[in-house]
Parts: sequence; structure tokens; C-alpha cells
Amino acid sequence: MSTSAEAFRTGKGVGWHEHSKCLFSSNERFSWPRYNANLVQNWIPALDGVEAKLKSGAKVADVGCGNGTSTVVMAQAYPKSRFFGFDYYQPSLDRAANLAKEAGVADRITFEQASAKDFRAREYDLVAFFDCLHDMGDPVGAGRHVKQTLARDGVWMIVEPFAHDALKDNLNPVGRVLYCASTFICTPASLSQEVALGLGAQGRRAPATSGRNRSGLHAFPPRRGDTVPYDLRSAGLRMVRWPYSAGPARSAAR
Repeated sequence: MSTSAEAFRTGKGVGWHEHSKCLFSSNERFSWPRYNANLVQNWIPALDGVEAKLKSGAKVADVGCGNGTSTVVMAQAYPKSRFFGFDYYQPSLDRAANLAKEAGVADRITFEQASAKDFRAREYDLVAFFDCLHDMGDPVGAGRHVKQTLARDGVWMIVEPFAHDALKDNLNPVGRVLYCASTFICTPASLSQEVALGLGAQGRRAPATSGRNRSGLHAFPPRRGDTVPYDLRSAGLRMVRWPYSAGPARSAAR
């Protein structure tokens, strides 16, 4: 608590690695049900052509993978694909490697320590950011790096907590919880990094979308995951495809 108090006084932020290990274990328990219920069943099928690639064999980067829950779920569902999980915090990667071994998918997952702006490029068919873009100090810089790592027809998938642009529309039980998480975890994490944009877990869509477009990628319109109930809100689902095209964007929604 003293670390958080100091961050409030100075505005310097608090990195994820500075929190108690309890935060990581609780976040893992929070993530499993969401990813098990939605990732393979709803989110990936909503992206045009991506599911077919994963079934036939694709290269996938899971950036900001944390304890590896999302990486393991995808590896279990798509045994012909190869997965690479990246996170800057080594203890999380160690836990992720153990989870992959327990799930019997360690042979098709590689976990590496790296940030969103320097993870290794391998011409990925899919780069996924699950609930982590808002934690980054420089999400625009991260997007520019994603562009350099994708295959010519690769896709950048971003899943973020859904939030309305108006504060009053987010004042529901789940929204209140996420505002607290944003105040004590997500926004301080961003403020502790370079650029320190501070989008927060309840960041409005307008600045987030603007930042994504400034990264130089051709963006499909944001799609709210209406088939993915998240209590009183839904997970945001966005699809970005490289190469850039000046032509009209097709919606990824079905």
C-alpha cells in the first residue's frame, strides 16, 4: 500500500512487477473462465479467415501473456499451430511454462521475456493482445512494432474491457470494479513506463482507436463482443490487418 500511496503523491506509477504475487494468482483465476468460455468459441471465429489458419497451422504471438492462460487455451484448441508468449516479467513466464506443461501443450508453446515494443518478429499470422493494451505506456509504439512482426496477411487482435465514452454509462457494478482496478493497477502500470499514456481499463474508445490507427495499420471497425456476456458489459473485439490499404475497411463482425 505504501508503494501505491507514493505513486499517488508523485505520479510516477507502479509497474506490475512491483505488486504482490497475490495479484498475479488472482488475475490468473479471473482469466481462466473468460478465456475458456470465449476465446475459441467466440472471439477467434469473429475474425475473418483466422480460425481456418489456426486449424491448418499458423504462427501466433500472445503479447503480454502474463501467466499464459490465453496462450494455453489457444494451444489446446489448435494443435497444428505454433504459439509464442511474451511478457516482460520473468516470474509470470515461469508460471506460464508450468501451466503449459501441465496442460500437455509445452511442445507447441515458446515463452520469451520481451516487451510489446521489442518481442521477436517471426512473420506471425496472428498477434494477440488480451486485456493488456491499456496497461502499456506506449501503445502506439507497440502497434508500430506489431506491424513489423506480422506476415503480409497477418492480423492483430485486441481484446479489451468494454467501456462507454460517457462516465455515467459505466456506473454499474462491473464498471465500478474496473474503475478501481484501473486506478490502482492499470493506470499506474502505464504511468511507470516511457510515454506513460495512461489509457486505463476504462479508457474511452476514441483515443484508443486513434492510437491504434497512428501505429500505421489498416483497421477494421471496432466490434463489441455482443455474443460474449461480461456481466453488465462485453469484451471489446478489434481486428487490424496488414498491409495497409486506402480502400474501405470491411467489418469483422458477422
